[in-house]
Amino acid sequence: MSLRLFHRLDTAKAQYYHFKAVTVAGMGLFTDAYHLFSIAPIMRLLGHIYYESDDHQVRPVVESAMLAVALLGTAIGQLIFGRLGDLAGRRRLYGLALMLMMAGSIGCGLSMGTTRGCVLASLGFFRFVLGVGIGGDYPLSATIMSEYANKRTRGAFLAAVFSMQGFGILASSIVTMAVCKIFGRIYPSLPNDPTPKQADIAWRLILMLGVVPAMMTFYWRMMMPETARYTALVEKNVLQATQDMERVLEMSHSQIAEGHPLQPSQSSYPLFSKQFLRHHGRNLLACSAAWFLLDIVFYSNTLFQSKIYNKYLPDEGHIKKVTAFEATFEVASLQAIVACYAMIPGYIAAIFLIDRVGRLRIQAVGFIFMAIVYFSIGVPYKKYWKQQTSIPFMILYGLTFFFANCGPNTTTFILPAELFPARFRTTCHGIAGAVGKAGAIIGAVGFLMDSHSQDGHQNEEKKASEMRVTLILLGGICVVGMVATSLFTKETKGTSLEENE
Repeated sequence: MSLRLFHRLDTAKAQYYHFKAVTVAGMGLFTDAYHLFSIAPIMRLLGHIYYESDDHQVRPVVESAMLAVALLGTAIGQLIFGRLGDLAGRRRLYGLALMLMMAGSIGCGLSMGTTRGCVLASLGFFRFVLGVGIGGDYPLSATIMSEYANKRTRGAFLAAVFSMQGFGILASSIVTMAVCKIFGRIYPSLPNDPTPKQADIAWRLILMLGVVPAMMTFYWRMMMPETARYTALVEKNVLQATQDMERVLEMSHSQIAEGHPLQPSQSSYPLFSKQFLRHHGRNLLACSAAWFLLDIVFYSNTLFQSKIYNKYLPDEGHIKKVTAFEATFEVASLQAIVACYAMIPGYIAAIFLIDRVGRLRIQAVGFIFMAIVYFSIGVPYKKYWKQQTSIPFMILYGLTFFFANCGPNTTTFILPAELFPARFRTTCHGIAGAVGKAGAIIGAVGFLMDSHSQDGHQNEEKKASEMRVTLILLGGICVVGMVATSLFTKETKGTSLEENE
């Protein structure tokens, strides 16, 4: 079957539909980040509402469960939707993943019950539903964007989709700060009532507002045609693929028919067969290992910035007594600052460099610079800890996010969408992503339990020593991540998806 259509897709200039696809696909990542990373300030608010007798601190096991249940749902969603995306088509499931995200988002805000246990159990259930939708969105968004893009700027478009994660983190911080500031002024705390009952409405409102960007793009998702590569290569319907591309790209049927013919793979070996493992097993292992190692580091850091900086937060360091809204505002503002000066610039740098430098080089360099920074702040951590200002430490610590986003955090999302055949593409992306989320659970829950173990009766020197060990360990994981990058068999910069098969 000779297909000139792919040549036209690979050489098509960037046009309106490509940027529309970035927006539609990116809103899923935006919603993902909004909910996954809003939980840290929300936990602070819940601590003041439901754990007044426990020094306003949510119990470690509860906080760990809230983190793990969403990440577990994400891993399950990646596996299920990844496989179904190859069996039933990308577009048919795209709207379903978004509907699950919207249902989970609204459900989190409507968490029911008259007791603390009921409310938190309900919240955990809906975070799991939300996680399944988020997980489903990962392989579908990455694959749809990769199959629409041309080979010259494919990496930039995929990086642009993933960069919405950074804007989602910033949006969740801004919304949390705004809600806390507004509620704090309308319902000021009283000496005999430091946590107004309206605080229970505030955290629900913050979570439910996360559904807005998803709702804005739902119609566009439902109207998107199936990708031409899936229709032509998996469904074997070249005519329909050509007609679909005529609808969305600025080219006529005659233009699509022009160009050099490309011969797609006719192999029929099944998933995980000997032939599959021989051709793609090493790349699947490399994608999974790199994503696993990256997420251990990335999620432990991003979710628990307030634990890293606990000396400088009034609620954590007991510098002064603060209200529920003030404590939550402090954590959210810290996240916003780091997102603005480190995270988002890293995503933007990746967009500009990914198609110039190459995926593997950016990933390896990102891992090694992350390791250097972690060693730089971990080895002399006691020195930073004794300083009265956190600015030098905060700048260095922020660089870990910059090099992660202009490095493995972006490339682990891109590479699985480029390396595998069309009929296995979302499946393999889902497997790699699910392995990554296993690392996220280890990193987030492990870091949380470790930080809480330091909150007992240890002296400050002991706490600093344990944090030093944690930071050095994260640096060591980054070194292993750089080594794992060498497992990949090829660079995908400037190549067509069919060549990579």
